[in-house]
Amino acid sequence: MSLLFIIILVVIILFILITIVHLYNNLVNLRNRVKNSYSQIDVQLKRRNDLIPNLVETVKGYAAHEKSVLEEVTKARAGVMNANGVEEVSAADNQLTGALKSLFAVAESYPDLKANSNFQQLQAELSDTEDKISYARQFYNDVVLKYNNACQTFPSNIFAKLFHFEEAEFFEAPASDREVPEVKF
Repeated sequence: MSLLFIIILVVIILFILITIVHLYNNLVNLRNRVKNSYSQIDVQLKRRNDLIPNLVETVKGYAAHEKSVLEEVTKARAGVMNANGVEEVSAADNQLTGALKSLFAVAESYPDLKANSNFQQLQAELSDTEDKISYARQFYNDVVLKYNNACQTFPSNIFAKLFHFEEAEFFEAPASDREVPEVKF
């Protein structure tokens, strides 16, 4: 064999090895970004869960007879804290969001409560946190899309199957949130 043939063969083998390493490292990087982005959702859910007891205590003084709404918020908060996995967390988070909507609807009935600075501050922080949760969900789904694309497209799909890279779940809204709201005047 000539020296040129050996050099070409070595270059081809090196190219294949570098491509394999690059594809594998890209899959690992994307999988870790999925995990990180999911943990960012957890961070915001934790922040919201930390704010809720303060909000409930503030509302309790004004809306003592609205006990069922407060219990629903507390129960939904516990559900989020005990949920595991994307699907469970998503369902529990949606239940908590609905309970918070009910709580704020109750607050509308109490002008003194709406004017209370603690309530206003907590409501503003919860609103800010809801925005952050929404952004974190969107970012998570964007990263899941990139990761799942890498797991499904050629040639990285070969290595994804070979090294057991499983597709990630998207964070999805419940069907009830997808319905067009009815607006009446």
